[in-house]
Amino acid sequence: MKNKLLFLLLTFIFTSVTLSYSQETLLEDYKIKWKNATDYTLEFAKAMPEENYSFKPVPVEMSFGEQLKHIAGNMVWLSSSYLNGAPTKLDPMNAGNSKKEIIDILEKSFAYAAETVNHLNEKMLNQNVDFFAGFMTKRRILLLMTDHVTHHRGQLVVYLRLNGIEPPAYRGW
Repeated sequence: MKNKLLFLLLTFIFTSVTLSYSQETLLEDYKIKWKNATDYTLEFAKAMPEENYSFKPVPVEMSFGEQLKHIAGNMVWLSSSYLNGAPTKLDPMNAGNSKKEIIDILEKSFAYAAETVNHLNEKMLNQNVDFFAGFMTKRRILLLMTDHVTHHRGQLVVYLRLNGIEPPAYRGW
């Protein structure tokens, strides 16, 4: 009988501890990942010389600077439209085109998205939003936002290499 009670007590304690660790795992992990994605993407922006910000590998592609502004614009749009971001006057697509201006709007856009994410909680992540591709949770919007940044940053690897510049070393954490 004592062994059964001890087993039940240990099972309860283990389960309680396990559940307490996993309650906001996704959101807490996301915040860390977002900070790393911010720093990593800014390294790409800083690696390209200003004279190459207008570089396009082929005419139909966005320039290096346009890619960065597109990343920033998407973050602001998703954060403000679907993640309850505070009203903002950030307008990345109409920011200037110099390296300094683009890095500035990119930094502000990442900060705005991070501030928006910091106001979310696990319950809010389960809320559905009416996205143009159909209803989805705010959790999926977060994943989309990360995937979008990663997709365009991957393109920037090629832009840098085509200009003889070694891209920042990969880090995925």
